[in-house]
Amino acid sequence: MARAVHALLLALRDLPSPRVLRILAASLALTLLIFLAAGAAIFFGARWALAHGQWLAGANLDMAGIVIIFALIAASWLLFRAVAIVVVGLFADGIVADIETRHYPAAARRAVDVGWRQNIRLALASLARLILGNLVALPFYILLLVTGVGTLLLALAVNALLLGRDLEAMVLARHPDRPRLDRAARWSLGLLSAAAFLIPVANFLAPIAGAAMAVHMLHLGKRDDR
Repeated sequence: MARAVHALLLALRDLPSPRVLRILAASLALTLLIFLAAGAAIFFGARWALAHGQWLAGANLDMAGIVIIFALIAASWLLFRAVAIVVVGLFADGIVADIETRHYPAAARRAVDVGWRQNIRLALASLARLILGNLVALPFYILLLVTGVGTLLLALAVNALLLGRDLEAMVLARHPDRPRLDRAARWSLGLLSAAAFLIPVANFLAPIAGAAMAVHMLHLGKRDDR
């Protein structure tokens, strides 16, 4: 865990980098656009279905619209991690390359180019793991609702495992010969990153900070990379 905290502190220092800031702005803009487009489609589609199905009308239809808006806001908070990681995955090579060039030039020189097709494959694989992992855990989420905090803690644990794997994959794509992190290191990486998604405002920085943290985790302690 100490190694992960050290990597997190280094990652936070990397956030003001001009290239990282450009990627952060682009990824947040794309994430917001996806949510707005999906939300608008669901909202107007639901209102149209309720109105044309003659299930609701007048004030009841307006009230249903308000309920739909609140449901979409709640769903956006829950799904932000999934969409943000997929979007950041599309820009992952730029983030990793920037940090490696400044901090680990030897590793940057050995890195292989990662094309946009591979970035898309990594992003879609991340999304598939997220959906499958949480679907498997869903019955346990429901059972633990009675505990008050059990569902949140299990969700944090499950997503820490998934996120650690996804963030590590972003870096290893450029370094296929690099040994993987051990389980404890990968768990620490995922846990700190998943916890950041639960903090308001910090969750907007969490995808980029997590990717930067993964770079440092993979390269810290390698003398030839310093």
